[in-house]
Amino acid sequence: MERRLYRFIMSPAMMVAWLVGIVLAFQAQSFAAGWFHAKLVLVLAMTFMHGLFGHWVTAFARDRNRHSQKFYRIANEIPTVLLILIVILAVVKPF
Repeated sequence: MERRLYRFIMSPAMMVAWLVGIVLAFQAQSFAAGWFHAKLVLVLAMTFMHGLFGHWVTAFARDRNRHSQKFYRIANEIPTVLLILIVILAVVKPF
């Protein structure tokens, strides 16, 4: 189930988000703004987490899970926090 979620929902959604984000960034021409740099760092962190989740999906498929259930519960919250911060930066544009 996690493999399907990763391959058919998470990966296409990430690709669409990157494409739309790049188009919007070029339209708004806000490359020099501080909030844009902070948002870009958070988006890169989210992309890194996506790669980690892909690695963990492969580990699960090969029955090589080395982490506890608590670890995955905490790791599952990281993208949520990143998403909230990204949206706040995009809407409020504080700096």
